[in-house]
Amino acid sequence: MKPQKVAIITGAGQGIGLEIARKMLDTGSHIVLNDLEVGLTEEAVASLARMGKGQVIGCSGDSSSEEVISELIELAMHHFGQIDQVVANAGITLFGNFLEYSRKDFLEVMRVNQAGTFFLTQAAARVMKDQKNGGSILLTSSVTAHQSHENLAAYAMSKAAIEMLAKNLVLELAPFGIRINTIAPGATLTERTTSDPEYVTTWSKLTPIGRPAFTTDIAEAAAFLLSNAARHITGQTLIVDGGWTAISPSPYV
Repeated sequence: MKPQKVAIITGAGQGIGLEIARKMLDTGSHIVLNDLEVGLTEEAVASLARMGKGQVIGCSGDSSSEEVISELIELAMHHFGQIDQVVANAGITLFGNFLEYSRKDFLEVMRVNQAGTFFLTQAAARVMKDQKNGGSILLTSSVTAHQSHENLAAYAMSKAAIEMLAKNLVLELAPFGIRINTIAPGATLTERTTSDPEYVTTWSKLTPIGRPAFTTDIAEAAAFLLSNAARHITGQTLIVDGGWTAISPSPYV
């Protein structure tokens, strides 16, 4: 029987991150799960534990902080002795008109989305390098890194930077057998988006396939990129948006 893999997943208390954790657990990984909110972390761990597959360890806190990144690495190594997969999914969206956007909001978006992703990837890659067994890292981007979306200039900039990080790190990580890719979800039904009563109607009209994504659609794609089935794929971005970026109509028109 193959030894189970160990995955660190941030921003996984709900939504896309939680569904990726569920999928990875189902495909044979132990999970170290992070969310900023303690309550969401505890609920997610309890929900996943009921699947009866693998082990799930929770870690609450700001995943862009040095302390939480260190704790995630330490938890994985203490409980499982290895790190094989990382999903840097945590991120924030702060909407705002470009001409009025504050420095405070800009720096916060970059701190969480860019710095959090960069330094978690760095810490995990160091462990993977020392393990000499390779590994797979997945970063979470967005369709807004590819097409303009009103009031999301800072967010889009942060996500485009994440995609370039994955591409650039191929040079430094491939020699150690570490693959790194990015997934770019489009409109997706999550706890946050479904709070908007117009969301499903609006994005069903704008998406060529005829509906926004379910979190399972994103998780299936993520699991593929993390798996051995994608062993010759690195430095790439997979857009999962039902075809929206092919035509990219604005929700505000």
